[in-house]
Amino acid sequence: MRGQVVVITGGTSGIGEVAAEALAGRGARIVLIARDGARAAQTLEKLRAACPGVSHSVHLADLASIADTRRVGAEIAAAEPRIDALINNAGALFSRRQTSPDGLELTFALNHMAYFVLTQALTARLTATPGARIISTASNAHSAGRLDFDDLQSTKRYAGFRAYGTSKLCNILFTRELARRLSGTGVTANCLHPGFVATRFGDQAGGLTQALIPLAKLVAVTPKQGADTIVYLASSPDVAGVTGQYFYKSKAIAPSAAAQDDAAAARLWAASEAIAAVVG
Repeated sequence: MRGQVVVITGGTSGIGEVAAEALAGRGARIVLIARDGARAAQTLEKLRAACPGVSHSVHLADLASIADTRRVGAEIAAAEPRIDALINNAGALFSRRQTSPDGLELTFALNHMAYFVLTQALTARLTATPGARIISTASNAHSAGRLDFDDLQSTKRYAGFRAYGTSKLCNILFTRELARRLSGTGVTANCLHPGFVATRFGDQAGGLTQALIPLAKLVAVTPKQGADTIVYLASSPDVAGVTGQYFYKSKAIAPSAAAQDDAAAARLWAASEAIAAVVG
């Protein structure tokens, strides 16, 4: 991957950091989008050790904010003439309902809208790069999600895991519609289930969820195992030209029936465009 540029969110910890190090080790130049400057600086040191002499970089942003996500996307688009891979990976789970700076339900804002807005901001650079790839981290938790277009912000009722599952369902539907819209451009879009991974994920969820996460992590896979499919989708020639698919353990598998609903995917895209236009 020498000479290639990879933009990644959620790359300063967990599977995102492991994937970033692995791709840097293959010669890629990594562009991190991070919220925490101190953690980003630590990750940059690891990237420089993995691939000396390459000018890896970091941009700070709050991806829960549509305006900030759009800003950082514009900054990267201005700085990078080519982008070979965009890895949408940042995400979180919250036990109680919280809102983003734009007043959106926080899980929806961070786990879905950030993917949507950042990808749109970088699409011109991606389509200008032959063979570019977009990889989005979804989850098998999508099967527990339910997309209610009359209540996308979970104002009527809220449960943390269900909201998380719905955001992961959004990731898969977003990928399907994105792949359809990018047909003929040479850019591919795929998503993945990394498995349940022993990382910082859920450590700040609050409530019963945060209390139970450490027990669940006793049977979790390692961050490297969780990152393997991200690295595969970003680098392997085996998936050049493969698009609109959902992967687990580097194999395309079928998601839930709800995640294969192309009408819902198109409706979610239109709703996301409208939200971004109003609050951004």
